[in-house]
Amino acid sequence: MFERVTVHASDLEASERFYATVLPTLGFAESWMEFEVAAANDERSVTHGLHIGFVSPSRELVQRFWQTGVDAGYPDDGAPGPRPEYGPEYYGGFLLDPDGNSAEAVHNDSLRQGGAIDHLWIRVTDVRAARAFYEQLGPHAGFHLQTDMPERAQFLDDDGSGSFSVVAGEPTRNVSMAFREARPGYAGGRLDPDGNRVELVS
Repeated sequence: MFERVTVHASDLEASERFYATVLPTLGFAESWMEFEVAAANDERSVTHGLHIGFVSPSRELVQRFWQTGVDAGYPDDGAPGPRPEYGPEYYGGFLLDPDGNSAEAVHNDSLRQGGAIDHLWIRVTDVRAARAFYEQLGPHAGFHLQTDMPERAQFLDDDGSGSFSVVAGEPTRNVSMAFREARPGYAGGRLDPDGNRVELVS
């Protein structure tokens, strides 16, 4: 689903150290695949309010991800355990990165294949406006609306692997996302209703 997801950090070294500490527990040591961290600058301010769910091959590795982060002094954002509100097999553990973004290791029965990021949650000012923006983009990027509720809309990759949700709340700021163009006609960059950068790449 994701070609690239970029978090813009206030302190690049500190954020890279965080992700370099916890992601190897999930098998992402040499490469973080489609996930990257970049320094914030005048054009791209610090990313705030993002939730990233990283693929974990097992519940045991969810535990290791969380414990490694806590042992290294990073804030707990939710101890490992079942989250039945997201599905009967859903198991996650949550930490906060140096800029307060939520990083989760997740294991469930419908994990994304072939990538590091299972899902994103992007908080938005107006769910209807965000849903309309991403619905227009979806046919060109290979995803579709799966769940539509007043407080949350979820988009699912057309092959059933990977998702992102737009969720009512204090809006996520300054995340950059790129999707692989699945159908011509929409290539290039756009800003979503809350000003996050969204790109389609060929």
